[in-house]
Amino acid sequence: MPTITDKSQKKPLLSMKRINHGTLGCTNLAKTRRFYEEVLGLDVIQTSPVSMMVSKNADFVYACVESPTHDGNMNMLNHNGLEVETHEEVNEAHRLLMSVKDEWGLKIMPARTVHGAHTCYFKDFDGNWWEIVSAGERGYIGDFHDKEYDMTGLHEFDDWAELYEKTKELRHVQDPETRAMMKEQLASK
Repeated sequence: MPTITDKSQKKPLLSMKRINHGTLGCTNLAKTRRFYEEVLGLDVIQTSPVSMMVSKNADFVYACVESPTHDGNMNMLNHNGLEVETHEEVNEAHRLLMSVKDEWGLKIMPARTVHGAHTCYFKDFDGNWWEIVSAGERGYIGDFHDKEYDMTGLHEFDDWAELYEKTKELRHVQDPETRAMMKEQLASK
């Protein structure tokens, strides 16, 4: 069951500089590169005959590795987020993806607003899920700088986890309505 968690008091075993990369699978490196460059507008460099690195305006990359045994079975919850500025840009991205979905073998979900962000999910021909999202001025990384909305250790919100279990209605701190509810609940205690 979902729950509010507490920050560990133990010293970390490892000391990391940053999250460096993730890995995506593909079955045809050349076709996948064309898709990443021509459709998603990502920056790509090839690093071996069977791999490339993909990035966009960040100190983070995806290694994309061609494998004939890639099963293309990524779960939608394990998607990769691509950020745009506005809700309108999400809607336009959705429209543009719909116009090439048959050419590229895409499965595209409707654009919608959920937990404070406007979003469009789609699955590419390699089976990798992507999200195009407009998540506010600083995006999700802003949550690390806005500690007021870190729910860690705030067990007065445990009932929100129970509500999620019953209704599947997710309360997320990106949502201005959720932030207002948090302030109200904290002020009343």
